[in-house]
Amino acid sequence: MLRLSELIRKLIDLRSKGIQITLLAVCPNSEAVLEAAVAAAVRANAPMLFAATLNQVDRDGGYTGWTQETFVKALKLYAAQYDWPGPLYPCLDHGGPWLKDMHPLQGHSLAETMDEVKMSLTASLKAGYNLLHIDPTVDRTLLPGEAINISVVADRTVELIAYAEQERIRLELPPVDYEVGTEEVHGGLVDRKNFDTFLKILKKQLTERQLMHAWPCFIVAKVGTDLHTSFFDPAAAENLTEMVRQDGSLIKGHYTDWVDNPEAYPSSGMGGANVGPEFTAVEYRALQQICLKEAILCQSRPEVSPSGFMETLKKAVVDSERWEKWRQPDEESLVFEELSNERRDWLVQTGARYIWTNKEVLRARARLYHNLEKVMPSPHQFVIEEIVRSIDKYISAFNLFDSLFVLESRE
Repeated sequence: MLRLSELIRKLIDLRSKGIQITLLAVCPNSEAVLEAAVAAAVRANAPMLFAATLNQVDRDGGYTGWTQETFVKALKLYAAQYDWPGPLYPCLDHGGPWLKDMHPLQGHSLAETMDEVKMSLTASLKAGYNLLHIDPTVDRTLLPGEAINISVVADRTVELIAYAEQERIRLELPPVDYEVGTEEVHGGLVDRKNFDTFLKILKKQLTERQLMHAWPCFIVAKVGTDLHTSFFDPAAAENLTEMVRQDGSLIKGHYTDWVDNPEAYPSSGMGGANVGPEFTAVEYRALQQICLKEAILCQSRPEVSPSGFMETLKKAVVDSERWEKWRQPDEESLVFEELSNERRDWLVQTGARYIWTNKEVLRARARLYHNLEKVMPSPHQFVIEEIVRSIDKYISAFNLFDSLFVLESRE
């Protein structure tokens, strides 16, 4: 299997020959999404990246229940289930101080959160991750609204890369690849001048510490999309690509969910893109669809006891208080049930990824599937196919269909 840095160099070479491909990184925020992404890779004969945040997958199990080790094991099990020998790349997403929700909630100092991140880097290396996203662009020691200095971002980036390389050598592990930067406004890298400054400092420090072999293959940058916008800016992407391509890197976009123009990613030279919440929304809608089927089933067959899945899911989201993250200013005085039906549905859909592994939710889901198996070949497979269809949209837009044929070619 090619290293990701080798794959990036291949993408750069292919572009000079008129072949434009962007890699897709699926955020594995549930078991169903992980399975669907493997299935989609198999059917498309394409590589697939899996960008796992520390909130999703970490030493404490994250909200998915996976540690780094069990996540990689699950990925390998699905590869075996689908008889897929092709490249699947487990990756760390947003590895940096205070980017795991529990760190600020527990009041971690800089030293404490950096120590936690370093232990997670070690766990990621031991588990066999192929890519580490080093992202020290949040600084909770600053005043509200105060931007972190770019030189500090570079210093901490190098510190974490140096630590990871030291650990990799200590553990006698093969080389890994790196991703740096962020498109978050708080990171200060959205400005072209700051972006350029960051790269220059990074190169200088990695050179001084004899770490240029760990130069990142992906640089994350602002390309138009964020949490609240969905239009990708091809001109900005092309401009940024020109800045990093000469060093063997390509730009990677986050917040690619529901993007209006995904087909513009490969044509503008984007190396990769992360998609996550969109697939949870698809999983939620698929389950909503089969809940409607269950309601009809229960009317025609009174002996069937309803699973109550949607009610259980909503209660779990509300009880978790995760929905509070998206509370709007005009909703501050309202309890969940006082919100509009549309807002409640959106909040449950968005917060569902945090509680898919809740015991009550798992039991209700199993009951839902059991009920529907009386009239459906496989309710589970129905959900998987809906997610695969959503992933396929990006596979097509990014020119990934049958891409292994050219990516693994020696010509």
